Amino acid sequence: MQKNKVAISIWIAIFMAVLIWSGIGPKDRVTWMLEVAPAVIGFIALAITYKQFPLTPLLYVLILIHSIILIVGGHYTYAEVPLFDDMKEWFGWERNNYDKLGHFVQGFVPAMIARELVIRLNVFNSAKWRNFFIISFCLGFSAFYELIEWWVALLSDQAAEAFLGTQGYVWDTQSDMWWCLLGAIIALVTLSKWHDSQLGRLLSCKV
Repeated sequence: MQKNKVAISIWIAIFMAVLIWSGIGPKDRVTWMLEVAPAVIGFIALAITYKQFPLTPLLYVLILIHSIILIVGGHYTYAEVPLFDDMKEWFGWERNNYDKLGHFVQGFVPAMIARELVIRLNVFNSAKWRNFFIISFCLGFSAFYELIEWWVALLSDQAAEAFLGTQGYVWDTQSDMWWCLLGAIIALVTLSKWHDSQLGRLLSCKV
């Protein structure tokens, strides 16, 4: 119990430190609010459900990593994260690809969230149907996020380019969904056994 409290305190401290840093002089305040909002909403959801429906340690770590990626992208905008500007020069990229990291993680982390929920709620009896649903869910989530970006572009010309992060790439929407699909598949292939082990320990403790 004490170990869990320490882990929770560290998790919250890291999240809040990155969030506060991100909110100090961001590149574009409207873009910052749009990009950071999902991480803040996720934080609130985790806080509300922690006692009634705690998640596996693996999932909490993944959610924190995803939140940090969102928050850092909100501070600089996804097209101007300095490290990825440097990487553009190192690898000869034509654009800053931080947004592709974001969309890869947008598939990778939600895939594991969906996996934990459908297993614990006994939604599927077949692992194949479960994996099919998870990948479809991630693609649907990615497509919905692209619609949100489109709506923001229509409503706010000033923040549209910073929020979209297309950088003139005509296939940006399609590649975003491809990276999400890739992230979801890789998460299921690489983390399922580890996740099952943690789920077994978590559920045995709740019995």
